Amino acid sequence: MKKFYGSDTYVQSAGCYNDLEIDGFAIAVCEEIGVELSRHRSRSFDEMARYGDDLSSFDMIVALSSASQKRALDLTKFYHLTVDYWPIMDPTGIGETRETKLNAYRQARDQIIDNLQRRFGPPVLEP
Repeated sequence: MKKFYGSDTYVQSAGCYNDLEIDGFAIAVCEEIGVELSRHRSRSFDEMARYGDDLSSFDMIVALSSASQKRALDLTKFYHLTVDYWPIMDPTGIGETRETKLNAYRQARDQIIDNLQRRFGPPVLEP
C-alpha cells in the first residue's frame, strides 16, 4: 500500500495469529519490487489492541484469508469497519524447490497488487 499510494493513509499489517517471523520467501519477493519486509514484525489483532492500536480508529480491514475475514467480521460487532475480502492464494505449502516456492510467492504478491489497484486505482507513486 505504501509503495504504490504513499504514507498519507495509515496502514497496519495484522492477522489472526502472530507467526513471530516474516517468511523469508515473502521478504525475497517483496524485495524484488522494492518493498523492504525484513524489519517488519507480524502481530495479531489482539496484540494490536494490547499495544495501543485503537481498532475503532481504522476504517477498513482487508482480509486475505477466510480465517482473517471471519475475525474481521467479528470485529464489526464492536467497531464501525468495512471488511474487504481478497482471497489470496496461500503460497506457504506450494513447491519443492526454491524457485518453485518463489514463483508461488510471486503469484500471491501479484494477486495483492492486482487487488490494491482494483480497489484504490492506479498507483500514485512509481512502482
